[in-house]
Amino acid sequence: MLTILNVTGPIYLSIAAGFLATRTGFFTKEDSRVLSKFVLNFALPAMLFNALAKRSLDDILHPGYLLAYALGSLLVLGLGMAFDQWRTRRGLTPAALVGMGMSCSNSGYVGFPILLQLLGPAAGVGMALTLLVENLIVIPLCLALADGGESKHARWQDIVLASLRRLTRMPMLWAIVIGFAFSLLGIHLPDVVSRTINIFAVACSALALFVNGSALSGIAFRRLLREIRWVALGKLVLHPLLVGLSFLLVGPMEPSLFVSGIVLASMPMMSLYVVLGQRHGQEAFCAAAMLFTTVVSFFTISAILWGLNHLPGWHPPTF
Repeated sequence: MLTILNVTGPIYLSIAAGFLATRTGFFTKEDSRVLSKFVLNFALPAMLFNALAKRSLDDILHPGYLLAYALGSLLVLGLGMAFDQWRTRRGLTPAALVGMGMSCSNSGYVGFPILLQLLGPAAGVGMALTLLVENLIVIPLCLALADGGESKHARWQDIVLASLRRLTRMPMLWAIVIGFAFSLLGIHLPDVVSRTINIFAVACSALALFVNGSALSGIAFRRLLREIRWVALGKLVLHPLLVGLSFLLVGPMEPSLFVSGIVLASMPMMSLYVVLGQRHGQEAFCAAAMLFTTVVSFFTISAILWGLNHLPGWHPPTF
């Protein structure tokens, strides 16, 4: 267990550093927003591009992974929405946000730094494939459902198209597309350009964790604990469980990809969860759920890593 804590400990200490720096006033929320923009628009795209462009297409194109991760995520989305409707009958929009919280992981800010310690450079492959599923299927569907609950007269096709148009403005999505293209065509960048991209990619992990911690500062969750505990259970337990079962259903898969899917599915919800909830007047619920889930995930992720350490045929380099 000590070796597992050596993996998760630095991650959550880095998150705590961002939290304390903002809580004590050393950093402001505006400062963290600037860092967040840098991560989303430069560091994370650079990391994703590197992970894909420097590998052959056979190494990064895994339809089975895409199918299994999509299946597991869509199952937990549907179950989360159905459970919320059964419990509260609050309507489609709140149910969609509950489902989004259970099915959309913080892959870039928390998941990738952990995965990087487990898999090394190969972590970028599972990360990129997961982001494809999240950004092209799960997130647009969640946004369409949430918007549909408040847009009684709008066609669902228009809502989905609007969500997809927003996604086309995300640099990390273009980094995945261009990285796949470089891999397919066998294109290699000049050494000076490649080294420049590496500089930005290396900055991704520490800044992402610091920003995530900063975003958690100032959130109160006690009064919403009874509601958010169900979201935390769905995200930290049900999501990795259903993704794992989906992998087994789809068929044999490389151990590194299996580990990638389980680890990324076990992350707390994505950092944009609060921003998206704010659009529908649910920012307090979303912020509380994100804080609670992030704190509890230290224990659940450590337990999952301990279990993966005993996976037949898997020999993690750091364990």
